Amino acid sequence: MIEQEVNFTSGAFRLAGTLARPEGEGPFPGVVLIPGSGQVDRDESHKSLRLNVFPQVATHLAEHGFATLRYDKRGVGASDGDFWETGFFDNVSDASSALEFLRTQERISPEWLFLLGHSEGALIATRLAAHGADVAGVVLLSGPARSGEEVMQWQAPRVMKGMRGPMKWLIKLLRIDVIRSQQKQIEKIKRSSKDWYRTQLIAKVNAKWMREFMAYDPSEDLPKIHVPVLAITGSKDIQVDPQDLRRMAEIVQAEFEYHEVPDVSHILRAEPGEPSVSSYKKQARQPVDSQVLQAVSDWLTSRVATSARQCA
Repeated sequence: MIEQEVNFTSGAFRLAGTLARPEGEGPFPGVVLIPGSGQVDRDESHKSLRLNVFPQVATHLAEHGFATLRYDKRGVGASDGDFWETGFFDNVSDASSALEFLRTQERISPEWLFLLGHSEGALIATRLAAHGADVAGVVLLSGPARSGEEVMQWQAPRVMKGMRGPMKWLIKLLRIDVIRSQQKQIEKIKRSSKDWYRTQLIAKVNAKWMREFMAYDPSEDLPKIHVPVLAITGSKDIQVDPQDLRRMAEIVQAEFEYHEVPDVSHILRAEPGEPSVSSYKKQARQPVDSQVLQAVSDWLTSRVATSARQCA
């Protein structure tokens, strides 16, 4: 695999990324890798949690003949901008710019471009595909089929159930009603108008992103997608309901394939025990689950082969 540091423009901002491709002249089909939520870089890594999802995806896809573009979000890594002033729809614009940049690169087949998003990235891929992005298909990893507010409400009791250590002890000691506290925070964010603010004078909240994320409902866009869709969610995902795969199957009008991968978590790692956010750091030391990677490469390869036959 050959990797190249690249820069591209999205509005007034310069975003930095990595273009990876197989060795050889090509042209190669290309995939834009769209990261999940938070201050994560092109590898989907945060300073407190090194997920390194996308380097593994890029390597696997290069071995199967695909080029990929992954990039740092605004205000993260080597990209310009301020993360705390960046909303969900700003992230959509940046992913669109990444797609158009990839389309212009040498050794890339512009007619065989795909979007692959993980978590928030899956929502962004949904939005772009539903609103005219010129792509050959969309891959949704750990993606929901309900509004962000509904996702947060579904998450809360499951994350709480799997919580371990001092935080769980403190919540029990103080008799904190997690569901009620979350709803109060949601209402505060809805009433806010600032891009960001601090809670308890310590933690920063990207209020602009939260307002847009909570309001966005992918179930309104999924039926508008007219290119093939692959959706993959782990059965141990406690941040996105695996049942949303069935909801997608009911409302997506285009060709649709989905997989609920047994014993795989939201961060696409094997989790044989009780799912817990507390175990993410331990999970992140494992490779991305091979079933997920294989399902993605098989589907992408089949899509390119189908397109080639149709053009012949």
